[in-house]
Formats: sequence, structure tokens, C-alpha cells
Amino acid sequence: MTLTSDDITDGEPLTEAHVYNGFGCEGGNLSPALSWSGAPEGTESFAVTVYDPDAPTGSGWWHWTLFNIPAETTSLPTGVGVEAPLPEGAVQGRTDFGGNAFGGACPPEGHGPHRYIFTVYALPDESLPVDESASGAMVGYFLQGGALDSASITATYER
Repeated sequence: MTLTSDDITDGEPLTEAHVYNGFGCEGGNLSPALSWSGAPEGTESFAVTVYDPDAPTGSGWWHWTLFNIPAETTSLPTGVGVEAPLPEGAVQGRTDFGGNAFGGACPPEGHGPHRYIFTVYALPDESLPVDESASGAMVGYFLQGGALDSASITATYER
């Protein structure tokens, strides 16, 4: 599979549009546009996650989980869930910010660059056995154990 974006580039910093608005950060808090191709045969749905493994928590930081994306969907526009509707049937899980929406980058000041791993997963089932109350770790558990394939873009951000 391949994941691309008109808004973010692998290895490059995120723009202010994709920075959280809160926790001392002042950004647009919009998810970037994402497009994917090359899903394997048998794909029945997709999921997208954003994870920061560099957060000083001992367990990283889940910025977004979006799952139960219909198999015919191969892209998400900028600001999906805010400026554009979610794909029909798609569910946003609970982030480490405590909400059910994309939460942009917001590392601690002076902590150095953090990596933000945007990943799309091709799944063999139409839906995951969780709902919007599921944590990133719970969603990740089902994705890691059941994905047919995945692709990622890793962007950075520091303040």
C-alpha cells in the first residue's frame, strides 16, 4: 500500500494548520488530506491513526483513530470531521486529549522534535468490535493484529 498527502511530507515538519489548539499550542487543529492506494484483495474497511511515540508519557500519545472507513473510500480531505464530513459509518475513537476528533501536534516546549506517524490500515472486516469510547491503544490492538497491510507517513513538529 501507499499513503500520500498534499498537506504533509514524510520526514518534514507539520504546518500550523495541523497543530493542536490547546495545551499551550495555537494551531488550526485540522487533519491533513490523506490518500491511499494499493489495498490488498479482501479489504473490507480502512482505519487511520496518528501516533506520537516521542511523547513523554511512557506510552506515546494517540492523536487520532478513525476506523470503519468503507472499503470504497481511498482518501480523506483536509479537516475531515470538522470542515468536511466523515465517511458514512466511520467512527473516531478517543484520543489522549480526551476527545473523539483529530488532535494536532503539541509537544512540550523545548522537548525537541516529535514524530507524528500517520498510518492507514487495510482491514478484512467492515468494522472493528469497538466504539467511539475505545482508546488509541485498544484500536491499535485490533489494527496490529488484524490488518492486511498498512502504509505510513511520518511528519515532525517541535516547539
